[in-house]
Amino acid sequence: MTDGKGRVALVTGGGKGIGRAIAQRLLADGFAVVICGRNAPEELPSHDGVAAEFEVCDVREADAVQAMVDRIFARHGRLDLAVNNAGGSPEADAATASPRFSERVLALNLLGPLHVAQAANRIMQAQAGGGSIVNIASVSGVRPSPGTAVYGAAKAGLLSLTESLAMEWGPKVRVNAVVVGLVATDAAADHYGGAEGMKRIDAMLPLGRMANGADIAGVVSFLASPDAAYVSGARIAVHGGGERPVFLTLASGG
Repeated sequence: MTDGKGRVALVTGGGKGIGRAIAQRLLADGFAVVICGRNAPEELPSHDGVAAEFEVCDVREADAVQAMVDRIFARHGRLDLAVNNAGGSPEADAATASPRFSERVLALNLLGPLHVAQAANRIMQAQAGGGSIVNIASVSGVRPSPGTAVYGAAKAGLLSLTESLAMEWGPKVRVNAVVVGLVATDAAADHYGGAEGMKRIDAMLPLGRMANGADIAGVVSFLASPDAAYVSGARIAVHGGGERPVFLTLASGG
């Protein structure tokens, strides 16, 4: 477990799903955790009676992000970890998606992480211990993403951004990405046809199941720890061994 005592973390979109699991893990590690989102969750992530703080912020708005990070610094006097988790996209046909839709998806999944990283970097560069930035990316950024083409393109851009920022901001700030595969959520159950569909997806993966939030949170915890002191510019795949190529199923008559 990472010893985060005395350290401060920001998790965007930390009120639900993967972000919530990350926030809870970091609280367990001893971090003071701040989560942000456009709306406050019904219940804040907590561990052993210690709850995360919440900031209202739309990460697509650079000025709002800077103001939020300034408030965090004013309260805590430091920022050691920033996790860019906020993201996502509804499905849309790339041929007919409106310009506004595409711009908002790009803003949430690429420009938002950049805004947060820039604001965090300004603080981390001035700290004796520097800091760490972790970008939550997706397998959609490393393979075709039909139905969410702009989202996939944004996540591919996030992976490129991760590597560039790691080069520009070292040695004080480490920047890494977690390439997340299929994750078991309520939304995933609806998308894949309920429990039976989920079982079929599980069987397709080498590790026999989709990821859960704790799987992603554990990798974030590692990247925030001294054990990852020489890890920067990396993309760590957390996808259970990858998706089985369709041609293998077709070749076997499945």
